[in-house]
Amino acid sequence: MDFIGILVGYALTAFILLLVARMVLDWAAMAGRGPAWVGRARTFTRATTEPAIAPVRRVVPPVRAGGIGIDLAFTIVFVVALVLRSIAFAL
Repeated sequence: MDFIGILVGYALTAFILLLVARMVLDWAAMAGRGPAWVGRARTFTRATTEPAIAPVRRVVPPVRAGGIGIDLAFTIVFVVALVLRSIAFAL
């Protein structure tokens, strides 16, 4: 069981790193156009993380703050991944 916990922990670590990369690349996209590889990297991170975020987004509606909506699905998935990672490494 120890080996499985470590494998799951490392897989969750990789997923968390993808989430962080998605966040940074989304912020970079708002700043303006960059090199071509940024667009490809952004597409890759969205394609790999969206299957986990989309179901949460369907359940948790955006929070309205004035005229904008704040999507909490990313934050929820990030926190859950951190908790699951700590549990997996504790096994």
